Amino acid sequence: MIPILFRILIFLIFLGLIDWYSYQAFKTLFPTQTWVKASFWIFSIAIYLFTIFVFLTFDRGNIGLNFGRLMSLLVLSILPKLIILAFLFGEDVFRFFAGIFQSLGENRQGDFLPDRRKFISQTALLLSTIPFLGILHGVLIGKYRYRVVSHTLEFDDLPEEFDGFTITQISDIHSGSFDNKKKLEYGIDLINQQESDVILFTGDLVNNQSREMEPWIETFKKLKAPMGKYSILGNHDYGDYIAWPSQEAKAANMQRLFQIQEELGFKLLRNESVQLQKPALSGVEGAVASIDLIGVENWGKGFAQHGDLPKAAANLSDQSFKILMSHDPSHFDEEVKSFSQFIHLTLSGHTHGMQFGIEIPGWIKWSPVSLRYPKWAGLYEELGRYLHVNRGFGFLAFPGRVGIWPEITVLKLKRK
Repeated sequence: MIPILFRILIFLIFLGLIDWYSYQAFKTLFPTQTWVKASFWIFSIAIYLFTIFVFLTFDRGNIGLNFGRLMSLLVLSILPKLIILAFLFGEDVFRFFAGIFQSLGENRQGDFLPDRRKFISQTALLLSTIPFLGILHGVLIGKYRYRVVSHTLEFDDLPEEFDGFTITQISDIHSGSFDNKKKLEYGIDLINQQESDVILFTGDLVNNQSREMEPWIETFKKLKAPMGKYSILGNHDYGDYIAWPSQEAKAANMQRLFQIQEELGFKLLRNESVQLQKPALSGVEGAVASIDLIGVENWGKGFAQHGDLPKAAANLSDQSFKILMSHDPSHFDEEVKSFSQFIHLTLSGHTHGMQFGIEIPGWIKWSPVSLRYPKWAGLYEELGRYLHVNRGFGFLAFPGRVGIWPEITVLKLKRK
């Protein structure tokens, strides 16, 4: 209990310092409006109290809505204030040196540029409204603002029978975070509207525990694809991030997760492969054309590495067309692109685009997660091998998305 209270105290001191500094801008602009200054501190103190409550009742195994609400409030509160703090700190540095120069000059009674201070405060408050409104949109609307991202990929050796073959990829459902069934059902309908040949899910069905998916089974069972639905495990699916009463309880949770995958109609691939087949165009009765679909367990740089690509591809022909599902995109650079067998297309997720960033097609694509993952969202190609990183269907921890929207990917394969 003492370490927890100590961490709470340190965190509250950190919040208090940010609030005290940013409050100077409000005090400068509203010197006589007591209600404005009082509202500032009422809001801040309410966050302090809610922070204490959430910290003392926090259960990582069942994060719940309160943790999400706290994350929303903290991001809404802290990020705009950090912008104010940056402006005021810069102004204070300027005023410090201006005061030194004035004290060395003839006019030692010069003012410290109060008009400039007011202008800086106005500018800081104005600019801080931009992230505030963006975060507010991300929490209220952005987290369910599903978008369809489409790519067409051409290959020399794609079997003719699969020319025009379509894949819908979803990733990172994180079912324990959902809080709006109607909007979730809209996302499921949008997936089905793509009418793809297969649906491939690239991991993280839950945050920590299989029971998080229980309320949403009937919703996700509605997903339809004529050639099947296939899935793999992500790092959150193993239950490694919470304390279990026993290894037996953790194993039982894993078994229930496998059962849920079956109930959803997904074929879970655990370091194994399947063939997707179509009747051959040759006209020979019973002849088929095929592509190999490989699914590995989670393999991530800095994360658990349960994936075994050599095992999954052990019985495959070197000449076959191959699609790999691997949750973490770091697997592509670390192993896949130099693998002995040529893997044409790798599908990953994991990063969520950090649920925060800036994307203007043709102009800019950036998220803080790019500092950790060079390949963090969208389509990449090296030596004829493609990697697609899905931005995620759900959300985790912070219940919102700012600039990085939940994604449904449609990939069309074409023969050159």
